[in-house]
Amino acid sequence: MRLKSKVLIIAGSDSSGGAGIQADIKTVTSLGSYAMTAITAVTAQNTTGVKSITPIRPKEISNQIEYSAKDIRPHAIKIGMLHSKQVILAVNKSLNKLKIKKIILDPVMVAKGGAKLIKPAAISFIKNILMKKVLLITPNIPEAEILSGVKIRSSKDMIHAGKKLVKLGAKNILIKGGHLKSKMMIDILINKKSVKEFRSKKYNSKNTHGTGCTLSSAITTHLSCGKDLIKSCELGIKYVNDAIKTNTNLGKGNGPINHLNSIILNKKFK
Repeated sequence: MRLKSKVLIIAGSDSSGGAGIQADIKTVTSLGSYAMTAITAVTAQNTTGVKSITPIRPKEISNQIEYSAKDIRPHAIKIGMLHSKQVILAVNKSLNKLKIKKIILDPVMVAKGGAKLIKPAAISFIKNILMKKVLLITPNIPEAEILSGVKIRSSKDMIHAGKKLVKLGAKNILIKGGHLKSKMMIDILINKKSVKEFRSKKYNSKNTHGTGCTLSSAITTHLSCGKDLIKSCELGIKYVNDAIKTNTNLGKGNGPINHLNSIILNKKFK
């Protein structure tokens, strides 16, 4: 397979392989592109929860971003876990040097098992600095509530929260509706000009670890290949839904999704 594009991922590592950098690399690779990484933190975790988080020094995060991109310039950048304001400031400074337009931010705040992955002081830096810089942010409902201050119980609340974030300077917001109590999966893309709703089948599965990381990386990959934002979101959502549908049952807790669902092996390797 010929590589379609190059994607730089700035995020934390997940030792269990289901979320974070590991999920990002699998997603970008499965969709036919080349993944580079800047690791922001190393976590010890499995499907039952997070045991420990070891931050990487902000200067080393910047070194990873700038040194990689200096040699292999990415078409797009995906940002995940940024645990402190110092890290956010370092990443922002590096992004200013790179001048890449297609940047997607997944504002990772809480792990699937409930562990907090960001310091409270860092949230205001995301709202006031990074959110205004990136092309798209992809919060789930709890994250959208924290960023907007709006309690979300319905799709109307999702739109209200999204419009509030637009007023705060966000260009585009895709609010993920997985936490809604609804029969259908509802994700909503909001910007100044329009509101676009994506509806898909909702699969009941406990194996959904890494869905947020995977979706943002899938969208980034499609954007990096030249697709527009709506099409990239549509294809990203389909990739995640297919990965949940196959219901890979690994571990004793919230297991990972199947990132290999898009790969078709050559006959000689079967």
